Amino acid sequence: MPSHHSLLFRSTARIVACTATFVLTAAFATQACAQDGFPNRPLQIIVPTGPGGGTDTAARLLARVFNERLKWQVVVVNRLGAGTRLAGESVAKAAPDGYTLLMGINALATGPLVYNSMPYDALRDFAPVSLVLVVPYLLVVHPSLPAKTPRELIALARARAGELSYASAGTGASNHLSMELLASLSNVKLNHVPYKFGIQGVVDTMAGHIPMMMTTMASTLPQVRGGKLRALAVTSLQRDAAAPEIPTLAETLPGYEVLFWTGLLGPAALPRELILRLQRETAAVLREPSNVRTLVADGGRAVGSTPEEFAAFMKADTDKWTRLAKTISITKE
Repeated sequence: MPSHHSLLFRSTARIVACTATFVLTAAFATQACAQDGFPNRPLQIIVPTGPGGGTDTAARLLARVFNERLKWQVVVVNRLGAGTRLAGESVAKAAPDGYTLLMGINALATGPLVYNSMPYDALRDFAPVSLVLVVPYLLVVHPSLPAKTPRELIALARARAGELSYASAGTGASNHLSMELLASLSNVKLNHVPYKFGIQGVVDTMAGHIPMMMTTMASTLPQVRGGKLRALAVTSLQRDAAAPEIPTLAETLPGYEVLFWTGLLGPAALPRELILRLQRETAAVLREPSNVRTLVADGGRAVGSTPEEFAAFMKADTDKWTRLAKTISITKE
């Protein structure tokens, strides 16, 4: 016959188990109810760049359509500072309730190459929702440079070893790294001239002070068509619909691909149900032709990926730049 103490232990264990089950059930029910009522206050999309660029445009497009279609209140906040780290940190450390989201960019993949101290791990501290937009860079040169194709540019760089310079938006910027990737794959030496703002580099390239630069299509395609710059290649694997006459660098350097990207992310512990709901709504926005035209007016491609596809994309981009960083010298800040 069980002892009094044994019966008491079993009774207590049952009470504890039932209590734990009740608490867990209540927690799940509360979470489900909270998500069923989502959102019941304004959402914030934090943008790490200034107003007017492609990333800001994408965030404001989502905010407008979410409001029109779903009656969600969405506020876009441009949070500049610390080389985009301030915006990223504010989202990485936010409550994982879906009310604070990040319109992330390439800097999430390249930040560790540039800065000694990072307030977050991009692959660990964010929940990818959907890749929104990818835009190739343009390799442009001043019309006086005697190179009309990537192959001719590489031959010129070899003939004038160490003499050719290129502009960038700063050390570690995507257009800096994209030129270093070109140099690495073609085994040439180029001189890097960093600018505080990319547009300054574009102006100096147009003036002939710097022979070449990688730029976004939006910032230079009009100058290319006006004859002020010569476009040698785009950095996507396929030619861009906005300028199909411009070849890809991959046609000369197989496998070469560099894309400026922007995508929606939340804090790492964002519940799966909210991730999927946000992804579905984002993808729906990006399926509408009028919205696509707004995003890709000057080149690029609207995506609307799954969370898993976006996570894999970020991982591949991070790995690519990490490998390159081992072969070039970058002074971290």
